[in-house]
Amino acid sequence: MDFDLSPGEKQFRDEVRTWLGENKPSWADDEDSASKDWLQRRRDWQRKMHEAGYIGLNWPKEYGGRGATLMEQLILNQEMIEARAPDPINVLGLGMGGPVLIAHGTPEQKERYLDKILSAEEIWCQAFSEPNAGSDLSALQTRAEDAGDHYVVNGQKVWTTLAHVAKWCMLLTRERKEANPRDGLTYLLVDMESPGVEVRPLVQMTGDAEFNEVYFTDVKVPKTQVIGQAGEGWKIAITTLLHERGTLGMALANRAGVNSRELVELVRQSGRGGERLVRQRVAQHYIDSRTLQLNGYRAVTNLMRTAIPGPEGSMMKLFWSELNQRMQETAVDLMGPAGQVENGGRWQYGFLRSRANTIEAGTSEVLRNILAERVLGLPRSR
Repeated sequence: MDFDLSPGEKQFRDEVRTWLGENKPSWADDEDSASKDWLQRRRDWQRKMHEAGYIGLNWPKEYGGRGATLMEQLILNQEMIEARAPDPINVLGLGMGGPVLIAHGTPEQKERYLDKILSAEEIWCQAFSEPNAGSDLSALQTRAEDAGDHYVVNGQKVWTTLAHVAKWCMLLTRERKEANPRDGLTYLLVDMESPGVEVRPLVQMTGDAEFNEVYFTDVKVPKTQVIGQAGEGWKIAITTLLHERGTLGMALANRAGVNSRELVELVRQSGRGGERLVRQRVAQHYIDSRTLQLNGYRAVTNLMRTAIPGPEGSMMKLFWSELNQRMQETAVDLMGPAGQVENGGRWQYGFLRSRANTIEAGTSEVLRNILAERVLGLPRSR
């Protein structure tokens, strides 16, 4: 395998690196998500990236993208991680909503929504998980009742990232009961400003409130906002999840590589580099992060060949989520008593935030089942 970039890719990398060096916002290294102007700052940052041609980079040109290669998108992601630049605020719209519309949306839906996803004028969220159907998505109970030219939606979702600032919601509902619970589901796009939508932010132990409960009470959703075919929402949901894990995987691998290098530097600063067990522990993190990156390259190769994210994304998300928790624990341990200070720094925040890694975007248990059944071909557990 050739890991070297082509001359054109190197030129693009240098272009991105220079642009980030000149345009990275001053607040990036000390961002406060509780500040009043947080949302506007993040919108402005995405808009600035969009004007420079770095948002929707590998979307087709006819949909407002740049038509860039997947490698160029990965290079951009890597350079942003290395520079510690803020992510675009509309990450769910860009990573899932847009690709799902491009794959399954009508021409009218693409015309209506895609440009405003890119500009961050309209932020998107994803409402799949429910209190009693988090680990088994097909057990969801949020109902969509056919009322002629619209649906009436009732139910509850949880773990809905960015729902408190979103305009549109990718909502998976049950239209009818079938013998196979994956049948009879309908995928809707819901205006979060509709009467009957209630959002309740959930404050995490980090102090942030990025996750939310969302309640739907007699919410009317026009049938023009069905994505794909009514009753075939499971297929659209799988497309959504494949893009979530497929596009997320390599970014997580790159982030793990950066964290492992910074962990080595933390060992040096702590003066504990002479301790054999510390060296072994950190070396294993470095090896694991490199293994994750190499698997990421394999996933990218398959994606470039097929244009469809494969199950490798589930494997990478599973491996990264548990690796990141181990690395964050090591960092806090290295700090000794200072590591227990509340709001004491980036590593402390990362340690608290990492608790969510093995739940969000598919729990570790769900991902292990996916890999067992769809990659190894083992029989279903039930």
